[in-house]
Amino acid sequence: MSGVTLRNVIKRYGDVQVIHGIDLEIEDGEFCVFVGPSGCGKSTLLRMVAGLEETTSGAIGIGTRDVTSMDPAERGVAMVFQTYALYPHMTVRDNMGFGLKMNGHPKAEIAEKVAEATRILKLEEYLNRKPSALSGGQRQRVSIGRAIVRGPEVFLFDEPLSNLDAELRVEMRVEIARLHKEIGATMIYVTHDQVEAMTLADKIVVLRAGHIEQVGAPLDLYRNPDNKFVAGFIGSPAMNFLDGVVTGGEVDIPALKGRYKLPLGTPADGTEVSFGIRPEHLEIDPKGDTHTVDMTEALGGVSFAHLISDTGEKIIVEERGDERSQEGARVGVSFALDRAMLFDRKSEARIR
Repeated sequence: MSGVTLRNVIKRYGDVQVIHGIDLEIEDGEFCVFVGPSGCGKSTLLRMVAGLEETTSGAIGIGTRDVTSMDPAERGVAMVFQTYALYPHMTVRDNMGFGLKMNGHPKAEIAEKVAEATRILKLEEYLNRKPSALSGGQRQRVSIGRAIVRGPEVFLFDEPLSNLDAELRVEMRVEIARLHKEIGATMIYVTHDQVEAMTLADKIVVLRAGHIEQVGAPLDLYRNPDNKFVAGFIGSPAMNFLDGVVTGGEVDIPALKGRYKLPLGTPADGTEVSFGIRPEHLEIDPKGDTHTVDMTEALGGVSFAHLISDTGEKIIVEERGDERSQEGARVGVSFALDRAMLFDRKSEARIR
């Protein structure tokens, strides 16, 4: 198995630059997830590692090898796509072993490797079926099995669960996590779903417009985002942001009708800031009168109250237990100041 190294990696299409000098180290055996909004460059970066996109400049290494100019087949990677890419006329067994067959591997070796992948993914009862007789989740397991059979140094996943329904997505997340634990291979996984990222990753790389915004373990990014973009992207529902202004060492937040002395670095008076706090760190104050309950999402053991302040700003509050806020009610919100974060409104940088 091998790690992956990117050094000042750049990608241009003509005069348009889409990847801007990426530097990244992915350790041997690490599960690394690329996240970011549509168009941020995460799939392009993955395809560059695979060799499916040329690298304009910079270097890509796998283990001790510089693979920047190598053909995809020489890189020691296997890619799992969101579309499964199975041959419809072949059985599951033949789909998984086809790549080895085309490369001239002996039948006994192919059978052994297919049997091992089948065991890992629990596909024994489906070996003689064709893809049309399988569910979406089963097809994706076959696609992953085909990658396992190749024995790659690095597994690459390009939004592999995006075509599955919600229940199957959860099931396949567990399957992929179990697979990583069992075989211990380096895996790079692309998704726009930050829940997938949080549950699967050892390391998350947050991308925006071809730049890395922050790299870290899931809980590190959640608890210590470097900027407003990362704070808003990691976490579901997203962090609340309210406009504020620094005045006399305090932050004046019109939406909360209050001024707060925060345990943070104090910027200069007049600095415009975004006050950030997560829904689970807020509580409804039924005696307050700063917000109107617009709607409530009831999700069983938890619900989310969507509030609108008198200044028109929106805020989401997580509610647990049996009590739920009533739509149209006037309420306030309370919170612990040490849970709050401040961001410069112009630069979006975290104020620490």
